[in-house]
Amino acid sequence: MTIPPSAWDLPDPVNAPAGEDLVAVGADLAPGTLIAAYSRGLFPMYVESDILGWWSPDPRGVLPLDALRVTRSLCSSCRRFDVTIDRAFEDTMRACADPARDSGWITEDFIRAYVRLHELGIAHSVEAWRGDVLVGGLYGVEIGGLFAGESMFHRERDASKVALVALVDALGGASAQEEGRLLDVQWRTAHLASLGVIELSRPDYLARLPRAVALPAVLGR
Repeated sequence: MTIPPSAWDLPDPVNAPAGEDLVAVGADLAPGTLIAAYSRGLFPMYVESDILGWWSPDPRGVLPLDALRVTRSLCSSCRRFDVTIDRAFEDTMRACADPARDSGWITEDFIRAYVRLHELGIAHSVEAWRGDVLVGGLYGVEIGGLFAGESMFHRERDASKVALVALVDALGGASAQEEGRLLDVQWRTAHLASLGVIELSRPDYLARLPRAVALPAVLGR
């Protein structure tokens, strides 16, 4: 299926002032706009309830695919859950959007937009299950060899981490790192740092991005 190109002229974040994460406001969440944005290092998040912002963090959080830290405890947790890919995309996204969570930012507009990307084979989820109960997971956007992680959740200890381990494995692990694939997590938090996430300057991230985007997708094949 041909996806119409974006009607908007999105900015090139290479020209954004160093250290300023918000690059632009406006535009829409149409598939063509989202694909164009991720391909040039941008992602959307509302600045205010009615103002859509386009972000390119400086520095940028990235998880090297050969550097995920799997502790003995996490390894044990990986045996406690069943893991699937793309079995429950909307349910996973809605769990990430739970308004009871801190810093909730995922609106119905975002859910509709990313479910559409999922239907197009571009957005993907990784789910952790306890029997038939969804207890953790994550979702993101895959553009070629870029996987842009958007959000994750857990209802049982380590469930979201188990989903992340499964994602890294599905993307190819250490061999995928050598190919130039990128697992983008937007911002490096203390929690993500404990799993191996590092920071890249915006120029470094943008320099690596074209090589990643040019690679064939893995999850969307």
